[in-house]
Amino acid sequence: MNQKFEIDNLQKGDKIHFIGVGGVSMSALAEILLVKGFHVSGSDRESSPGVRKLEKLGLTFYLGQQASHVMDATLVVYTAAISDDNPELAAARQQGIQTIGRSELLGAIMKDYPYSIAVSGTHGKTTTTSMLSEILLADSCDPTILVGGNLKTIGGNLKLGQGPYFLAEACEYCRSFLDFYPYCAVVLNAEPDHLDYYKDKEDYQGAFRDFVAQVSYDGFLAVNADDADVMDIAAGADMKLIRFGITAAHLDVAARNIRQEKGKTCYDLEIQNNVLTTVTLQVSGNHNILNSLAALTVAYGLGLDMHKSARALANYSGVDRRFQYKGRCVGADVYDDYAHHPTEIKATLSAAQQLGYRKIWCVFQPHTYSRTKEFFGGFAHAFEGVDTLILADIYAAREIDDGSVSSKMLAGEIKQTGISTFYMKEFNDIVAYLKENAAPGELIITMGAGDVTKISDMLTEGDRS
Repeated sequence: MNQKFEIDNLQKGDKIHFIGVGGVSMSALAEILLVKGFHVSGSDRESSPGVRKLEKLGLTFYLGQQASHVMDATLVVYTAAISDDNPELAAARQQGIQTIGRSELLGAIMKDYPYSIAVSGTHGKTTTTSMLSEILLADSCDPTILVGGNLKTIGGNLKLGQGPYFLAEACEYCRSFLDFYPYCAVVLNAEPDHLDYYKDKEDYQGAFRDFVAQVSYDGFLAVNADDADVMDIAAGADMKLIRFGITAAHLDVAARNIRQEKGKTCYDLEIQNNVLTTVTLQVSGNHNILNSLAALTVAYGLGLDMHKSARALANYSGVDRRFQYKGRCVGADVYDDYAHHPTEIKATLSAAQQLGYRKIWCVFQPHTYSRTKEFFGGFAHAFEGVDTLILADIYAAREIDDGSVSSKMLAGEIKQTGISTFYMKEFNDIVAYLKENAAPGELIITMGAGDVTKISDMLTEGDRS
């Protein structure tokens, strides 16, 4: 078993190798170590703009994965998606080279910052982290930020700061977030997911209990009090608890008098039962109100200027793949969204319906066979408000198709709810169908955590209006 990794154990001449260096989080960690002066190498199946950026900073990049790539490494970093028989991981272990998971490296880096902030939850982590980024930047905190998407304000998914704040998402898959010991933890929600790894709801939410127990004793928890599961998880926590929400009876930070003004969502920010200021959001939906409240709750717990924090949220216009406007196709507006869980789908579609389009087309790509099977009934009733739904093949990710579930089966189930639903195997066929049938004044949204975003790119090619 590996000894617990500490960043101070590394010396400047050491080589750190990343398996799958092109990933969003892996590339950010590689950049942090490059800037710190370490010798960093990495491999991946293909190059990318992110990889080429790292090469300019000094990364040694290997196309493809071979045992020889790690032979002179001091440390090898991998993700949960890397299997034990990966040639680089297997070679490193055989040679006695220390290997650590991505989250363990991130947790070790975060320890260097007095105010580390970890945003957790089944849904909303990237949006909340991005909103909080706007707040920290507006208050001149000069934070280091690692977000799970491209945020325009920081020109990507990583910002290296000189201040004492480190902000990152805390992913629960494979209990990765248990490698973090934050000063502040946010718990947005805890609806069971990743049931290919977790045994059941109790196992899943038990991991969240273990996570919140690791928050610094002099830090605090920011919790969604509207969510009964979150409050159950937080029960018994022995650090400061700050509750946010819309409907719960006892709230420290609340949204009151929610309204729409000139196409924007507005609400009165109430702190400790006193209305402080007005918050204006460019993004729609109650889920985004809760996300913004979570960000403001962290700002409150950190003692930041709350008027300045509230104003900063008006600058947040979204992050890539979170109801992202992509352009037009035959006059219809095209959006792309990462939603891949029934609850996320419902929230995104609810926001879409508020925009007043006369017809909504949705292209959904289920993500993993295990999730599709586990939430089959939930998916069947998640698309209320969609006029026409097109299902692409399930994105397998790390899994193998055993034939027990398919998009064709799911399409048949959704049809029973009265929604016009089609299964189409080829992306080109989906694009051709939409170009032939969509019209001005309508909305097309592609949804899923796989490569369905390619369809929105194909639809809007040559048109980024």
